[in-house]
Amino acid sequence: MNRPEPEPADDDDFRSAMAGVQPRGALNRVPPPQKMPPPRPRQAEADERAVMAELLDFGMFEPELIESGDSLIYRGPGLQDSVWRKLRRGSYRVRAELDLHGMNRSDAHEAVSMFLAECQSKDVRCVRIIHGKGNRSPNTGPVIKTLLDSWLRRRSDVIAFCSARAHDGGTGAVYVLMRAASLGG
Repeated sequence: MNRPEPEPADDDDFRSAMAGVQPRGALNRVPPPQKMPPPRPRQAEADERAVMAELLDFGMFEPELIESGDSLIYRGPGLQDSVWRKLRRGSYRVRAELDLHGMNRSDAHEAVSMFLAECQSKDVRCVRIIHGKGNRSPNTGPVIKTLLDSWLRRRSDVIAFCSARAHDGGTGAVYVLMRAASLGG
């Protein structure tokens, strides 16, 4: 479709109609939108965390993944960095200790449960559990050490744990940081 050329009279009419009109300033313009951050798959991340928690809850772990010289480390959610550093450095005073040497899994599990319950009732906040390095365990790796890692992660009264410093047993023992005892309970 061809447009007809404007008549010179139309140009004059347009100019007279626009007399006194000022162009708008650039200050009244809306700024272009900021570039949005890339989307995060929050539901997928939540699903992955739930799967990991479920695996830990049901003890579906591979004992051979923990070797006799490997450190045990667990840091519960919300633990302050300074508290975590102090625990890893062995700066907290160990107020109670449990030695699991020579125990089978059943006896060790019962001993750990009773020990931690007693510590919780007495508001003992930092303890050491000696599990041994598993040097006399079968080829599958340290049995009690691996189980202890799972047991401690499941407990709501355990805030964090890590392998002890060399002079306190090294990878054959753990420092355990306990939650404060509930009032009235």
